Parts: sequence; C-alpha cells; structure tokens
Amino acid sequence: MWDKSPAFALLQLAGVALSAPSGGANSTSYITSDTVFYGLSPPVYPSPDANGTGDWAASYAKARAFGAQLSLEEKVNMTSGASSTLVNNGCSGNIQPIERLGFPGMCVTDAGQGVRNADFVNGWSTGLHAGASWNKELVRERAIHLGTEFRVKGANMMLGPVVGPMGRIATGGRVWETFSVDPYLAGKLVYSTVVGVQSVGVATSTKHFIGNEQETNRMPSTDDNGLYVQAVSSNIDDKTLHDYYLWPFMDALVAGTASVMCSYQRLNNSYSCQNSKLINGILKTELGFQGYVISDWTAQHAGVASANAGLDLAMPDEGFWMANLTQAVNNGSVAVSRLDDMVTRLMATWYYLDQNSTVPSPGIGIPTNLQSEHAVVNALTLKSKDTLLKSAIEGHVLVKNENNALPLKKPQMISVFGYDAVAPTSLDFSSTIYTTTPSYVNYTLWCAGGSGASNPPYIDAPIDALKRQAREDSTQVAWDFESQDPTVDTSSEACLVFLNAYAIEGADRVNLRDSYSDTLVTNVASKCNNTIVVIHNSGIRLVDTFIEHPNVTAVIFAHMPGQDTGGALADLLYGRSNAFGRLPYTVAKDESDYGALLFPAEPAGIYKMFPQSNYKEGSYLDYRAFDQKNITPRYEFGFGLTYTTFEYSGLKIELKKKASFAAYPPTKVIRQGGNVNLWTELVTISVTLENTGPVAGDEVPQLYLGIPNAPARQLRGFEKVTIEAGKKTRVEFSVTRRDMSVWDVVHQEWHLQSGEYRVYVGRSSRDLPLTGSFSV
Repeated sequence: MWDKSPAFALLQLAGVALSAPSGGANSTSYITSDTVFYGLSPPVYPSPDANGTGDWAASYAKARAFGAQLSLEEKVNMTSGASSTLVNNGCSGNIQPIERLGFPGMCVTDAGQGVRNADFVNGWSTGLHAGASWNKELVRERAIHLGTEFRVKGANMMLGPVVGPMGRIATGGRVWETFSVDPYLAGKLVYSTVVGVQSVGVATSTKHFIGNEQETNRMPSTDDNGLYVQAVSSNIDDKTLHDYYLWPFMDALVAGTASVMCSYQRLNNSYSCQNSKLINGILKTELGFQGYVISDWTAQHAGVASANAGLDLAMPDEGFWMANLTQAVNNGSVAVSRLDDMVTRLMATWYYLDQNSTVPSPGIGIPTNLQSEHAVVNALTLKSKDTLLKSAIEGHVLVKNENNALPLKKPQMISVFGYDAVAPTSLDFSSTIYTTTPSYVNYTLWCAGGSGASNPPYIDAPIDALKRQAREDSTQVAWDFESQDPTVDTSSEACLVFLNAYAIEGADRVNLRDSYSDTLVTNVASKCNNTIVVIHNSGIRLVDTFIEHPNVTAVIFAHMPGQDTGGALADLLYGRSNAFGRLPYTVAKDESDYGALLFPAEPAGIYKMFPQSNYKEGSYLDYRAFDQKNITPRYEFGFGLTYTTFEYSGLKIELKKKASFAAYPPTKVIRQGGNVNLWTELVTISVTLENTGPVAGDEVPQLYLGIPNAPARQLRGFEKVTIEAGKKTRVEFSVTRRDMSVWDVVHQEWHLQSGEYRVYVGRSSRDLPLTGSFSV
C-alpha cells in the first residue's frame, strides 16, 4: 500500500502522471511518464508502543503505573505543551504538572550553547566550534557542565544537541549549531554530548528530525499575492536518508537521548511531525526509540494525523490537540493505546533520568534565580572555567602560517583592525544576537542568532585579551575598529585583522564572503607585511580574495568560541596552547564549487505553492562531492595546522578472528539506536604518530574507508592526541559493522558487501600518507 495523499494529489494538481512505485513497498522513488520523482512517503501505521527495552525497563514499569492513575483529560493535558506565559516561568516550553500525583511538570528550554535567557549561566562554544575541536572527550566534558547548568536552573530538558541541519546547503543559516557536515564526525560528537548532558540528570532533545537543511521556506508562508505556500519538502530517498542524514541520529539514540524533535519542513511531501514513515516506521520501529517525539515550536500542522503518525508532545499547544484530542480518542480516531503510549514515553524519560530528585522544581531559575541560589549557581560556573576556556581554544583552526608568523613572540608593537575585535556596546543576561540583517560591521561573535543563541555573563573580546597580553609583554597596541582603510603604523611587527560571518535562525546566509571585510583585509595587507587574519565564522567562509596576498601570513578560522573568545585566541596567538582544531567542512576556492547546493531551493514553476528540494546528490556532499567531481578545495575537510609537525608510520590492519562478516547482521535484536549487531567491532586499524617538531602539540589522525559501491573515501575514525616533541604514540581505530555497511533498500537492512575495502590514514581527507586494504 502506498500513500497517495497528500503528495499524490499535489503532483496530480501539477499535471504530473503517476504510476505505482518501483523498488518495493518501502521505496520512495515513483515512476512518472518522463522521470523518477523522489519525495513520496509510504504510510506506516499504527504507531508502535514502546516496550521499555534495555536499560529503560524499570522506567517503563513506573511510567505505566503512573499513567494508569490518570484521567483521559489529564493524559491529554500532558501531551499539549504549555508556553512560559501560561506556566509563569522563562522556559521555552512546559509539560504541565499533575499535582494530585506529585508530578511537578517538566521545563524544556533552549539551547545547545547554554541556558537561554537566564542569569548566572555561561555562554559556551557553539556546536560547530565543538565540531572543529575533533575532541570527543572535551565535548563530553563540555556537555557535563552544560547539563549541570540546565539542571540547577530547573530545566528538565536541553533543547539540543543539533545534528540537523547537517550542512547540505553551504549558506545554511543554522549550520553553526551542528557539529559537522560529515555524519560520522557529527555522530561521535552528538554521542559524547548526549552522554554528558544526561549523566547529570538532564534530558536531551536531539534535533531536527530530519532534512531541516535550509531556513528558506522552512515554514508555510503567504506569498506576495496572498496565496498560501507550503513549507519546502526535503525529498530524500531511502538510501540517502540512512547512509547520511540518519547516521548521527542513530548515535544519539544509542547514547540514550530521551527525546527527538521533529522538524519544521516537509519530508517527502509530508510534514515531518506527521510523517508516519519517518516517526513510526524508522524512528520507533527500525531504531527502537524509547523516548518521546516533541514538535519544534509550531511545527504541528494537524491533530489526528500527527497523533497517529507518532508525535508524542505538541509544543506549544495551538488547538490541534487538547479538547480536540479528547474528542478524537472518544470517537476512535485516535486509539486510547496511542494516547497511553504518549504519556508512558514522556514519564519514562522522567524516571529514566531520576528527575523526581534531580530537577524537583521545573523552571525555578529561568529567567532569574532566587537570591539564595545564586551562590550555588556561581560555584558551578566557577568550576566550569577550565572547560570553558579549553573548549573555546580547541575549535580554532589555523589554515595558513607563512614564515612562522605565529606564535607571536613579545612584539614591540602590534596593530589591531576590524569590527570583530570588540564586544557589543551593551550586555545583560537576556542579551542575545537577534538581527535579520547580514550586517558586516557588527562586533565579535561568540555565537550566532536565533533560539540557539547563548546569554554569557561577560564577553572577553579579542582586543581585551590583546591589551592584557600587551601589558605583560610591554607591547604597544594601536587600533582602529571603524575604518575600512585604516592607517598602519610602520613600526607594527604584526597587524591583526578581525572579521566575521554572521548567521541567524530563520534566514539563510546571502553569501560565503563579503566585499567589505575582504577589502578591509587587502587594504591592511597592502601596508603591513605581516597581516594575520582572524575570522569568527558561523559556517563556511571563503578566503580566496586575500589568501594568496604575500603579506597575509596567517589565517585562523575562529568559529564561535563562546564568552572566552579573546582569552582563547590569545593563548593560541602567543603559543601558550598548541591545541588547534581541524575543519569540520570543506572550504572551496569559489562559490561555484558547491554547485546546486550553494543556495537553498526556492519555490518555482509548477511547484511554486509546494516548494521541492530534491536530494539527488545522495551521499556526495562536501569532501565526498569534491572527490567525486575532482575539484581542488582551498582547504579540505579535516585540514588544520599546528606549531609542530607529525610523521605517520606503521599502518596495521587486523580483522577480528571470531567476528561474523556475513552480508547482513546475524541476528536482529533491536535496542534504542537499531540492530545491536551494527556496533560489533570487525576490524582494528592502528598507526604510529611521531612529533618531529620543536614543541608539544595536538594531532588528529583520521581514518577513511573506501567502501565498495560508495564514495571513494568516508571518515570512519579519528582521535585527538597530545604528543610531546620527539615522542611517539600508537593510535588505534575500531571499525564496526555499521562503519563498513551501506543501506540496502531492497532488504531494508545494513549490507556488509564482499570485496576490497581501501584504508587511508592521515592528517585530512586529502593528506593521507598511509594506505592499505583488506577484503571480506
């Protein structure tokens, strides 16, 4: 049975002749008279009841016992989220209490960079900055501190982390919230984040599920003629969905994420929060999800349809549920068992994280704490200082360092230019970066704009840190933050130019570079033979306008480090730290290198009222696409420099002797995250690293596999290691069945193909000095 509504009707209205789907019952490719259309979802009903598998069993027993005591109206009330105004707190949303049973309700609030709109909390590095660190343990530590702040402020759930968008669109407006365009890197870091946050009793809501890759037309709108335009449809075929976009969500599920947030846009022409194939079929059945599905704010577009498709919590209630859901249950449109499952899933997460003791007063500290609790919160933020600084440091990526321009060595005079060097002119605990204009003359960016923005207690701007250093070194500092063509003192031993690339939720970026900032750099470089450029970027930022200028000696992609942006940068500029990161995306030489994925899809032609975005590139995104098309990037995925050098040797490949290399997993035991056999280790690969340079430094050895019938190279392992000068270390990578498999749309299973698997280990996706292979 295949779904002929609404997608079928949509295409018929457009004058397209359709026949039945090809490729089996689970296919999302439909044959038309002249082409293959992607974007029709088969229905999957009923929504499966969660069964409390694995370590969820005890929580489910308690949740079912709790639910058995509720009236129909109380159950319905729990599934319809309440706004902060209704509950009278500053949380982004609330699950309402059942006071007669001692349930205090739950506070769910933004975001992945820190508790939003609250006092006495930190402004942490962004997701992309964490991704650039390539440091799994540091990301876990960051998450523990983040979660602790959420817990003390009375938040039951952090609305994050983000692994959707993945960065498909180069100019995407929310790429800065996610970890990487690569699903493996994003998956490892979302795993660390979920484990860290939930270890302190705060739930995570991994988002946005799935295909939320552009801000343009992410929601329904009205055009200039007053006609209703549907949200864009992300049309993703089954194989691409699994091989790429679903990958990091699987890691979050294995880590135990308590919630998944469905996204705004349509997936295969069905709104994501009422797409039964996506929620019932993939998330809750194939991946065995035990937690609850929450809508993004106002992303619910139907009542009965969303309930039966697997949505568990509508946030906030806009009238689709409440009395209407009660009526739907009474008339049989929604089964009582479906409502019971919604409540059970909600309460199971509360018991699973022991929130009856860890978060006894939901929302108590948002926006402001009780005076008596300030000391507690301050003590926690003080304990976070080392991790705050370290996480700020390690997301900086050094991409150019000619003539050993860095580190600086007590220069007698430096000059500082550019709008990004200074802090905003005002700041309080409710401050956030909210502007819809792509203003290039702003101030230093600790994060970008929208619901993910953080509220730091202070901003340590670059100029502040440079002045502190100047005092220590007896260095003179000259500066001009306003002129595009500043005067440069000829005594300056180094000229630092600060610029940024801003982004915001709700709008995609207008370009990948701006002429104002590029002209500023070239103007300074024309007068200073040691020009160092620092870019606080919300995503990909092109540099070819100035990168080959002979006087531009060093360039750092500083990303968005959080409140300690200045201190972190100073530690790197002056060599107190050598913990540079690596690029979590590819930087092209020209916008055209990103092809059709430079800008988001817009409404056009016969689909003007039903915007379509066809993911026909499949898994060939970022470095995979550059490899496929033989395009030379400016800086490839995984690239980054340090102040030392490393040599690679001793590649060793070992197949596990007792492991099964059968084409499909030997048994099908489903736990949260999918078939447990997918995580069985099949191969270990190890290499020796030697620091051959003058100082200690961090290296990130990266393992890429060439899998049969797949992109030429895919990241399948990485570690960040610190090695003293002249020392060696051995690094081992564990390769699982999933790492070697591709999605089989016919068998609806992960397929481990027979054949040769190529092995590449090195410094980046294109600097791979060690190669080998094995066959299965």
